[in-house]
Amino acid sequence: MSFAPSTLKELMQHIPQIGTVQWIGVRPIKRGPLVEVSAVEVTIEKGLENDHYSKTDGNRMVTLIQAEHLQVVENIMGIENLDPKLLRRNIVVAGINLLALKDQVVRIGDEVLLSITGQCHPCSRMEENLGAGGYSAMRGHGGMTAKVLHGGSIKIGDSVKMELP
Repeated sequence: MSFAPSTLKELMQHIPQIGTVQWIGVRPIKRGPLVEVSAVEVTIEKGLENDHYSKTDGNRMVTLIQAEHLQVVENIMGIENLDPKLLRRNIVVAGINLLALKDQVVRIGDEVLLSITGQCHPCSRMEENLGAGGYSAMRGHGGMTAKVLHGGSIKIGDSVKMELP
């Protein structure tokens, strides 16, 4: 049986793809380097364990970026094997369109629920980290921000999927 949406809202809420967590990083100190980890605990109170971000009312507790966009930035910048640490995002996800998840709730693994709150626009650090033109190369490819709705553990290989309303 195929899905036949009758409204744009139904079409936007139909995302059957399931992504996979490819990489995880935390920033223990503001403006400090990211530390790659294979798993991380997530709480409503603090976001990612050992990450400097700690606003419980913020919509930017977790940042996510598509693995497919790393390849785009590599091509634009002429970089091979772009290290995700340079992009300053917490989680790299492959196989699902993160922008399509804006204003949706996603489940990562068995426990974690995130509300995808908006786009994660590049900052001037992209010029430092990627070289001249890094900021512009990241425009439209910077990923998404999220607020934690339910904590738990996230590990490499976990599934990423939209929660049905």
